[in-house]
Amino acid sequence: MVMIAAAAPLLAAGKPSLNVYFQKTLTDTAYQKRIFDKVAKAWQMPATLPAVGKKAVVQAVISKEGKLASAMVSMASGSKEWDDAALAAVKAAAPFQPLPASYEYRSVEVHFHFALAP
Repeated sequence: MVMIAAAAPLLAAGKPSLNVYFQKTLTDTAYQKRIFDKVAKAWQMPATLPAVGKKAVVQAVISKEGKLASAMVSMASGSKEWDDAALAAVKAAAPFQPLPASYEYRSVEVHFHFALAP
């Protein structure tokens, strides 16, 4: 996986962050940034937070057309509300722009890490 963004603060309260990791076959950083920005904008921090240092990982597959082919919480943070909000942000951000024309595969796997940093 290739990370697109270092910890990017989503809200001022605490230190929530979003890191996004793309399958290494997708190297278009402009496309990666658009996906990151769209999901970050859709994120709504819930009232119940995980313990500091914990994170929810949403594993998603984006199709060539930009549709969200699948999305699931592959690592739970310990806060169901946080996990549900992370999954909801990815789903709300879809559909995405089609994958770059030069990208030769039918889909790309992306991992969204929603964390409460120390």
